[in-house]
Amino acid sequence: MNYRHAYHAGNIGDVLKHAVFSRLILYFQRKDKPFRIIDTHAGIGGYDLTSEETQKTGEYRDGIAKVLDAAIPEDVDAILSPWLNLIRQENPTGKLAHYPGSPLLARKLMRSIDRLTLTELHPADFETLAKCFAGDHQVKTIHLDGWLALGSFLPPKEKRGLVMIDPAFEQAYEFDRMAEAIIKGWRKFTTGTYACWYPLKDRRGLADFHNALREAGVKDVLTLELKIGKSGPDTIMLGSGMTIINPPFTLADEMQIVLPWLADTLHKGHGSGWSIDQLISE
Repeated sequence: MNYRHAYHAGNIGDVLKHAVFSRLILYFQRKDKPFRIIDTHAGIGGYDLTSEETQKTGEYRDGIAKVLDAAIPEDVDAILSPWLNLIRQENPTGKLAHYPGSPLLARKLMRSIDRLTLTELHPADFETLAKCFAGDHQVKTIHLDGWLALGSFLPPKEKRGLVMIDPAFEQAYEFDRMAEAIIKGWRKFTTGTYACWYPLKDRRGLADFHNALREAGVKDVLTLELKIGKSGPDTIMLGSGMTIINPPFTLADEMQIVLPWLADTLHKGHGSGWSIDQLISE
């Protein structure tokens, strides 16, 4: 309950997470049928980068600020522009002061037929989240442990769904909880797309998480990693990854273009790099 994303908004983890999340949402929109997005650890929706919390860490300066300040190649921009343009719209003066988290990013990219379910456990953060989307009939905010959402809200009535999973990773057993919840949700909704984000600090826990997916019979799993340096259990986060179940067929090719550029742009030291791996075949 001590984790507050305001301290980390716009950091290198958000860069990877939201670059991927935006592409997943746009892929779902290739079909005319509606779909539901479920964000299990939603936070407050959007973040004031001038706030005391954000300024205390300044993590966005090594993340989204560098991306926006960089000269973006045409092929990379074609992929990232739907996401980056939303951030620019949130900052019309050109000064980076506001950052849309996953809930606001999803809401701004959604069509009128799509729906968004947001769960958040932290009482103060939930109150802020609920106010952010008050009166919005396309968005449902629920004060709930995100892990329960995967058992409670799947399958969605739309029969098409994208689940974003972004826990705090403050507890040693977080990978175990994630595996248990995802497998439970996947068994209820095997055709859904599940996007799971995590810091690259506990390789053993990550390996156990992936092994649990294999043993449960989960198919079609893609992993992505972006590192700006070498991090470990006792260092600040210098890399993060995503495990995606049922990814769109276009995602790996798009990330082959985006991740090398992000690794070069955000590079801080030895150990920076990127990877894409089809962890489990279809």
